[in-house]
Formats: sequence, structure tokens, C-alpha cells
Amino acid sequence: QVQLVESGGGSVQAGGSLRLSCAASRAGYSRLCMGWFRQAPGKVREGVATIGSDDNTSYADSVKGRFTISKDSAKNTLYLQMNSLEPEDTAMYYCAAFSLTTCGLSAAFAYWGQGTQVTVSS
Repeated sequence: QVQLVESGGGSVQAGGSLRLSCAASRAGYSRLCMGWFRQAPGKVREGVATIGSDDNTSYADSVKGRFTISKDSAKNTLYLQMNSLEPEDTAMYYCAAFSLTTCGLSAAFAYWGQGTQVTVSS
């Protein structure tokens, strides 16, 4: 069992930046497949970015070139750097760890955080 705690969300104007962090309660999980997902009100949850044990990354088309996923295994922490934010990025962002299937945006993950809210105003 591992707990994931997200932080770094907030309110920002369009064009601004935020960096989300996800701290894992146990060592080792950050070396596995981890990812960021988001869910806006009235919409289904969607994959934003994933990073595998080999550091291979995948991004949703809507965030390519603007968001960067990374991890610090020594700190058991996953990050999501979000630049050039748009109002369409407004959502609750969730961290996930330990994919049960092939690492990627469609993977099924075993562990989820509680989420951190990101609000982008125009």
C-alpha cells in the first residue's frame, strides 16, 4: 500500500505556470510507472502525462509542448510542470502510481491521490 499526496495546485491566469508535486509515502514507487490525470466538472477523467520506469514519457495531445512530467526517485516525488496554462486546463489533477497494465495514458493504475485543484482564468 502507498499513499500519494498531491500539492501545488491553485488559481492562475491564462498564460501562467504551476508545478504540481506528488509525494509517495513509500520508496520505490516513483521508480515504477506513474502518471497525472485530470477531471473537469461534467467530464470524464483523462490522462495528462505518464512516465515509465525507463523514464519514457507520454502526453495527451492537448498538453504536448506545454506540460512536462518528471520524477525524483530519491525524494519519491512526481512532478508536473505546467506552462502556458489555458482555461481548458481547469480541472482536479490526480497523481497515480503502479500501473497494472502497460505504462501509458490508458493504463490502469493501482494507487491514486486525492487530487489538487487547478483553476485557470481568462
